[in-house]
Amino acid sequence: MGEPSIREERVAFEVESVDVVGVLRVPLGARASGALLFAGPMTSVKEQATGNYAVAMAARGFVTLAFDHRHFGESQGVPRQFEHPGRKVEDFRAAFAFLASRPEVDPDRIGAVGVCAGAGYLALAVAGDDRVRAWGTVAGFFHDAGQQRAWMGDDYEPTLDHAIAAREHFEDTGEAQVIPAVGDGEVAMPLAEAFEYYGTPRGSVPNYVNEFALMSREQTLPWDAQSAAYDITVPTVMVHSEKALAPPLARKFFASLGGLKEQVWMESNGQIDFYDDPGRIDSAADELTRHFRAYL
Repeated sequence: MGEPSIREERVAFEVESVDVVGVLRVPLGARASGALLFAGPMTSVKEQATGNYAVAMAARGFVTLAFDHRHFGESQGVPRQFEHPGRKVEDFRAAFAFLASRPEVDPDRIGAVGVCAGAGYLALAVAGDDRVRAWGTVAGFFHDAGQQRAWMGDDYEPTLDHAIAAREHFEDTGEAQVIPAVGDGEVAMPLAEAFEYYGTPRGSVPNYVNEFALMSREQTLPWDAQSAAYDITVPTVMVHSEKALAPPLARKFFASLGGLKEQVWMESNGQIDFYDDPGRIDSAADELTRHFRAYL
């Protein structure tokens, strides 16, 4: 399909006196339109998966906002590369307020899209913010605290203790201990598929830093998205694949949702092609468009 003309604007808003930087995309001629906020994978920045979906949905007539969370990319926040799901939820809430303040946006037609871990983070924001009228997920990873413990077994408590020690070290010295997000040895995302994206030119954009603050694990390991599903009553569409991350967790989350819901299963080579494969993005964006045109 041919893309309409889209105006891109670099924008900033504050969260707890910290500047958060994003890109607002507005279809030309848009007046009080529906708007979508995008949440992305762990450690990611706005030029990666969220930017790709923001472009695709702007081409389909929505105002879109992709942004760098605090501690990442162009946004401020110390320490750097600090993956804190709770703070990301706070960022989403500030972003919803920012969108509602824009003249191009109808404040009663705000939605959101979460990709990979962003879906699990976004769930907590959607559950507690009545500004969100509908939302969708693409290849969502829906954190399950109990399952995380089971996956890690005897490594869980030592890893958590190491993260707590890293946080105490930062508080004492101002130095954040980091490991690579992807690569060899101890990394935040050990999947080969993750390295194929973040560790190669395929997804390694200039704004991205291949680091992960060790203290992040104090927040990410016990994070639970599943508990939010019961409190989500706005219309939901979930796009997933049997080859994407953790289909059983996606099914569990879907079963617990409290409102109108639809789960769409697609073919994929894995998780990562949902981030950047044009055909996969177009197919997912078409499902999102159908959903948001119905409910926003």
